[in-house]
Amino acid sequence: MSNVLAKMLNPKSIAIIGASPDANKLNGRPFHFLRRDGYAGRLYPVNPKYTEIDGIACYPNVDSLPEAPELAVIIVSQKLVCAVVAELGKIGTPVCVIFSSGYSEIGPEGVKLEQELLETAQRHGIRICGPNNLGLINAFENITATFSQYADKPPIAGPVGFASQSGAFGTGISALARSRGIGLGYFVNTGNQADITLVDALIEIADDPRITVLSAYIEGIRNGPELIRLAHKAMVVGKPLIITKVGRKAAGARAAASHTGSLAGEDRVFDGVLRQYGVIRARNEEHMLDLVAAFTCCNIPTGKGVALITQSGGAGVLMADRCEELGLEVAEPTAETRKKLEIVIPSFGSTQNPIDVTGQFVAEPKILIDSIKIALNDPGIDSCVVWLQLMHAYSDLLVSVFKEANEKSTKPLVICWLEAPKKALLELREAGIYVIGATERSIDVVAGLVQYGQSRAHHVKELPALADPNYGNGRGQPSPVPSIMAAELLHEAGISLAPTALATGAQSAQVIAETMGYPVTLKIESPDILHKTEAGGVCLNITDASSLADAATEILKAAKSYNPKAKIDGLLVQKMIKPATELVLGVRRDATFGPVVMVGLGGIFIEILEDVTFAAAPINPAQAELMLDGLQGKAVLDGTRGKTPVNLTALIKLICNLSQFAANHPEIVELDLNPVFADGDTIIAVDWLMMLDQA
Repeated sequence: MSNVLAKMLNPKSIAIIGASPDANKLNGRPFHFLRRDGYAGRLYPVNPKYTEIDGIACYPNVDSLPEAPELAVIIVSQKLVCAVVAELGKIGTPVCVIFSSGYSEIGPEGVKLEQELLETAQRHGIRICGPNNLGLINAFENITATFSQYADKPPIAGPVGFASQSGAFGTGISALARSRGIGLGYFVNTGNQADITLVDALIEIADDPRITVLSAYIEGIRNGPELIRLAHKAMVVGKPLIITKVGRKAAGARAAASHTGSLAGEDRVFDGVLRQYGVIRARNEEHMLDLVAAFTCCNIPTGKGVALITQSGGAGVLMADRCEELGLEVAEPTAETRKKLEIVIPSFGSTQNPIDVTGQFVAEPKILIDSIKIALNDPGIDSCVVWLQLMHAYSDLLVSVFKEANEKSTKPLVICWLEAPKKALLELREAGIYVIGATERSIDVVAGLVQYGQSRAHHVKELPALADPNYGNGRGQPSPVPSIMAAELLHEAGISLAPTALATGAQSAQVIAETMGYPVTLKIESPDILHKTEAGGVCLNITDASSLADAATEILKAAKSYNPKAKIDGLLVQKMIKPATELVLGVRRDATFGPVVMVGLGGIFIEILEDVTFAAAPINPAQAELMLDGLQGKAVLDGTRGKTPVNLTALIKLICNLSQFAANHPEIVELDLNPVFADGDTIIAVDWLMMLDQA
């Protein structure tokens, strides 16, 4: 694939099938752009209507071409596309870009036509990008093989590689990038992705040393492991990957037997896997470009501590609020730092963080320069945001101030300048200093830099073997695994469970309880009653044989009332475990990523707040730590209301064991460990539900 992608992105020869001399027509635009921008390769327009276009020989058909072009751009009627693809394959063209539409985007009939097109290409050994796309741009090599309106002006090469599944929105994002001064080295639209995907293109683009940042607009992902491979490669080569994906709320959660299943909405899983592999997810195109621009020039912070330096107390509070919302730390300056700031800042300013330098710095620019330097030298501060507004009369002075401050530090410096003069913006951009014109967005950018820094610090070079997401999909209805059988499997995987045994009735349960030792819990065991508590099938803290017999009678009666047709396998007798910090862990088979693991806090956190994180199995300890960091209520693990702090090392080991179990058993559709009690070093599940794909 790599050789084919290399030729698609940097072909030495291009044929345009259906070319026109009219630059205002869709089929005339690629030829016009390639000529205008000075494409240095061999260019072959193909159209029987013309003998030459703009002084270049035009060929009547594919067979008449003097060589097999490395790339063919197809701009003909959908009815002719298959024949053209076959002809190109026969002469040895390795790859083609297909603008033609009328395929899967129009419905079931189009899906059939697209499959025929793909089969034709495969028979003739040619790869296809599209159909229904608008082409690609390699601005480094003046390859403007597109009809996109973005190319109406010559593209400006830069360190960003951008790929989009949407042509129109991708064009809009690219144009917005140019207006911000962000150079796109590559712009690729993959359209319907019948063959070559957006992920394929970015994996190839990542190898170009001129590219330092990767970005993508995604509407849907069919192959989760391929996206993981892209994310892993991006991290290995040190190139941040920023993705905007639509459909945050469209899919929703599927009906499921467990908490894990019901919470595993497509988008929540997507978020978790991206975080797991160091991908930064942007909310929209503006946020994407904020991040892209920052990553092209900012250093990566090593921690969450942020210094906020302002000329406005109100702006400082707004930024501090946003920091707290995003999990950043408005770092408290050390005593030494504050002493130094007190010497520099006027008495009516503030040496607390946010640091208010007041408007006095206009008369004494050294106030601002020294404040930035002092803050960035503080060991608890990992990045700095400077906020100011207007200041047109002092823009030259400020530019020099920011240049000097930026040169003296390896920590990221973000300038939030409202209504900055255009000249100052240009000069700072040329100096590699990041400027943004919106207060909260400046903090969003810092959060993205911090997230990437955390992921990079936790990165493991070896990519684990990934499960096949298609294993067993759609083969049949899941069915519950008997609790004792499930317990045996989980024990073998290194997952601690409360001691449990199956009794056939009350008398048998009494014998087990005597051996196990009171107090015990009694539960109904039935493949037709998955939610035992809901059915009245659980009795806690039973302390003697008489109470156990009474509980057995009540549970069996409640089960019969709840589901008269339920098959009753017996009663589970379980050693009563002292309640502690409550967790929920689980596994869900995802259609895109295969087995995924969920970690969450129990009780109100799972029932109401849905405070959970997901990751694709298997998971390494660093990724498990990131999962825990992603919980809003993580502080609960430190011990609250007299509870013992949870041993995070033990919890991380449990998460990794569960993830390996999920990877080893892709036939498991759902698994819930709920609740799991964590008391210091002891972490033990007291209830579990395992659903199996019987096929």
